Amino acid sequence: MAQQATEEQILYANILNKGMLVGLIGLVVTFIIYGAGILKPVIPLEQVQNYWVMPVGDYLEQTGIQAGWAWLGNMKYGDMLNFLPIAFLSLLTIVCYLAIIPGLVRKKDTAYVVLAVVEVIVLAVAASGILGSGGH
Repeated sequence: MAQQATEEQILYANILNKGMLVGLIGLVVTFIIYGAGILKPVIPLEQVQNYWVMPVGDYLEQTGIQAGWAWLGNMKYGDMLNFLPIAFLSLLTIVCYLAIIPGLVRKKDTAYVVLAVVEVIVLAVAASGILGSGGH
């Protein structure tokens, strides 16, 4: 017998699906901006392959790019603009969990409420970079 998806699972999936489409469109648009040279890049498209083989420390040093959330200050560059939809897609899981918490609270599903809240906290702390790792 097939098990039905819960209201929370459907809400999570719908948000994730719509968010994925927005993120995909964002990736395509920002890549076109980069590839077409509409905005000047930090690394010209024809030089990208030279940096792919570098360890991340060497890459950051040679390009002058800062690790972590510093890319937000570089939105005037076409290649840095690509990070916006990537960050958006990365935050989707947090948005999905936040969206299902009210329904779990209404159902008095305490265990899942606690798990969802802890998941949001863990993901937000990891993304923030305040622990000295991640956030980039």
